[in-house]
Amino acid sequence: MPHRSHLFSLRIAHALRESCLKVPYTPRRLAKDVGAGITVGIIAIPLAMALAIASGVAPQHGLYTAMIAGFVIALTGGSRYSVSGPTAAFVVILFPVAQQFGLGGLLVATLMAGLMLVGFAVGRLGRLIEYVPEPVTLGFTGGIAIVIATLQVRDLFGLSLAEYPDNWLGKIAALGMALPSVDWATTLVGTATLAVLLYWPRLRLPLPGHLAALLVGVLVALLLAQAGHPVETIGTRFSFSLADGTTGQGIPAILPEWVWPWQQPGPDGQPIDWSLATWQALLSAAFSIAVLGAIESLLCAVVLDGMTGTRHSANSELLGQGIGNLVVPFFGGITATAAIARSAANVRAGAESPVAALVHALVVMAALLALAGVLSYLPMASLAALLLMVAWNMSEAPKAAAIVRKAPLGDVLVLGVCLSLTVLFDMVIAITAGIVLAALLFMREISHMTKVTDTTASTRLGLIRAQWLPLQDLAVFKVNGPLFFAAAERIFAELLAQLADKRVVVLNLEAVTVLDAGGLSALSKFIDACGKRGIKLIIANLQFQPLRTLAKAKMGPVRERLLFAPTLDEAIWFVQSEAALRQGTARASTE
Repeated sequence: MPHRSHLFSLRIAHALRESCLKVPYTPRRLAKDVGAGITVGIIAIPLAMALAIASGVAPQHGLYTAMIAGFVIALTGGSRYSVSGPTAAFVVILFPVAQQFGLGGLLVATLMAGLMLVGFAVGRLGRLIEYVPEPVTLGFTGGIAIVIATLQVRDLFGLSLAEYPDNWLGKIAALGMALPSVDWATTLVGTATLAVLLYWPRLRLPLPGHLAALLVGVLVALLLAQAGHPVETIGTRFSFSLADGTTGQGIPAILPEWVWPWQQPGPDGQPIDWSLATWQALLSAAFSIAVLGAIESLLCAVVLDGMTGTRHSANSELLGQGIGNLVVPFFGGITATAAIARSAANVRAGAESPVAALVHALVVMAALLALAGVLSYLPMASLAALLLMVAWNMSEAPKAAAIVRKAPLGDVLVLGVCLSLTVLFDMVIAITAGIVLAALLFMREISHMTKVTDTTASTRLGLIRAQWLPLQDLAVFKVNGPLFFAAAERIFAELLAQLADKRVVVLNLEAVTVLDAGGLSALSKFIDACGKRGIKLIIANLQFQPLRTLAKAKMGPVRERLLFAPTLDEAIWFVQSEAALRQGTARASTE
């Protein structure tokens, strides 16, 4: 199936090969890639810092992630337009890990997740994205959006919190208790930034809205500081210490150095005491990161395919994501995955190949080296407002509302369960429960579609009834739908209830495409029940899969009890022959 080959192929640098080596890479295409890369790089700089802060680490680690993981994944991945870096979806997982295990634990969890992603790719698990229903996706992304928005309330209003509980309900309670400590200056900066973010798109100007909003936030913060009302910024909250003993505020204007992830500091600033319990806890977090990274990256690739009419290689993309997350922790970068908003902006800016994402990474690196001092003036309230908009956009609230209004009740239930479990417990629990619930509801719907119909009164059987068998001796039934474990017992119970005083039963299975182990067991019981009642059963019109299942089970004809006919006409012929034979024997005995 060539149209599905993208779900099974696996090779490193698939996207780069397809877009730059198979077709001529002209200077015109390079110019378009450079332009798109610069645009996306400018967009990525504040987002990378904001997402790193939301994940519980210093802002420079977000820049390291965008420049290193963004470069490596673009070079080795399978989606030509994807732009990778820190994303909002990971905040709900990374923040608790950073709080409990510090930067070192977070980087080790990222390393382990990268290894798992490579394993997913080698195991050809990229096609599993087909089996994640839309209500599940909307549910957990909506839940993540709620958690992210909750985490921004403190910085948006300048609240003073003694402690920040791990669970969402505890966070809400703590924020409610801290409301009297609202700082009006911080609130003004955050509100001004949010207002620009909301209204800027209406102006239809070429400058990205989030850059304009951050510039307004910085300007308002500077004016307030001049008036004696300073607000917290990246420069006042974060400090750094370099290997040569240099210290400073804000972001260091140097490239990251190679450091073993497990030697990075823990939550108390000291190296982590690695124990079996620590590894077990991080393994659980790493699995959550890998699952979410796989889903997020492949969903992004599917969206981009829809925008461009191209095809990504799912397993190659997982391989690239895995390699990127294996490399980036050694340079202080946190978990990376494909970012839907940045990737869509990449397409809209005219990108032609993964070269655009490579340029984006170089732009982020240039900003780190040249603009670190300027970036330190960004107010924390402005970054919180930016993340609020990110949370709203990733929630896809209009689409979720449409499902609630128009979709079947089962889909609404799946969406609600995934959203609630993501907010209250854990994203992996939410996805697992959502997929299981969706599967159960789907099987319930399919089982209700399997029906049995009495076709004895059809015109083609009139001659048999008139000439050979009395009406009460013959029954012909047609089964429509799969005979699987959720439907088979009910169907055969209905059949048995209609077989009183019948001598011959024809079972037409031409509309049965699936017969599983549960269906086979129920059919065997039905055959035994017919035998005990002295009913001869003729099974007709078996399709390939049910026929193969019966052959594997070595179920064959049984004299005077069970016959198989390739078509319904031949089954009728068997009935005619038997009736004629019985009638002829009766005449001979009377003569």
